Amino acid sequence: MADVTIRGAGIFGLSIAWACLQKGATVRVIDPHGPGAGASGGVVGALAPHVPENWNAKKGFQFESLLMAAPFWAGVEAAGGLSSGYGRTGRLQPIADDHTLSLAHARETTAKEFWQDHATWRVIPATGAAWEPHSPTGFLIHDTLTARMHPRQACAALVAALRAKGAEIATEGPNTGHFLHATGTKGLEELTRHHTRTVGNGVKGQGALLDYAMPDAPQLFADTIHIVPHADGTTAIGSTSERDYDSPDTTDAQLDAVIARARRAVPALANAPVIERWAGVRPRSRSRAPMLGAHPLYPGQFIANGGFKIGFGMAPKVGQVMADLMLDGADHIPPDFRPEASY
Repeated sequence: MADVTIRGAGIFGLSIAWACLQKGATVRVIDPHGPGAGASGGVVGALAPHVPENWNAKKGFQFESLLMAAPFWAGVEAAGGLSSGYGRTGRLQPIADDHTLSLAHARETTAKEFWQDHATWRVIPATGAAWEPHSPTGFLIHDTLTARMHPRQACAALVAALRAKGAEIATEGPNTGHFLHATGTKGLEELTRHHTRTVGNGVKGQGALLDYAMPDAPQLFADTIHIVPHADGTTAIGSTSERDYDSPDTTDAQLDAVIARARRAVPALANAPVIERWAGVRPRSRSRAPMLGAHPLYPGQFIANGGFKIGFGMAPKVGQVMADLMLDGADHIPPDFRPEASY
């Protein structure tokens, strides 16, 4: 009989399972569609921090999680033998105008305060290198905290690590021990059905993989698009944010527009072939923060949902705090992340 049962094999469910295993628990993960079948099976994988100013609990939690990422994924890869595609390669962003340039300089100072010696945020001159976005001011933001990973490879690496350590990954099975719901958009829809307001919803995203190899280069953020060179020799771009959509898993002209904007921002991508188009629906809570803690509908059960665009970056810390809560009764969840913030 498993000590912990987790419904949902996306990034939150798998990461919490891994954290529970590290604490000595036996774990069963159940998902009728298989691991990484939903939003966690995407292609982009930008682990990007919030701007270093107006510090709050959400930014602090994400910062700690980004610092945890390297040892977290190293442990996963060592256990299961598969690469997650993780790399802390940093990020470049163009600076559009003088006002934004002034803000960027101010954030150099606040980054030193909030990030301390762990990472830097600097304004640097553009050099005209091929792997740079066009910058109207001639300056770029370079941060060393941003990292990348390949989402579906990361899920596969977690599954391999979990199985290597004796966890059960199944499409069906009984709920035994501590029971956690990590069921993404469907879980948020269930909460909304039992409430008088929307607790959360799915937001569709479309992204693409290009056949362009820059595996050691920093990722770029230009014209609101993430451009992420992966370790496997592909480059991902994305994504859209669609509250209204007809089909959850098809791509359309909105992705065509994202691809065109990426090519304009980074001319080096102009002739790179598109080798995959992807679409999926990401769970977004009403508060926009992850929803962690006691389940609002089921006494004695737990929830981890609402990763939206930052689920992979939050995953190491989410795994830690949920394992602490379920197995030790130690509650380290920030108030803004509790279900009542959205419920």
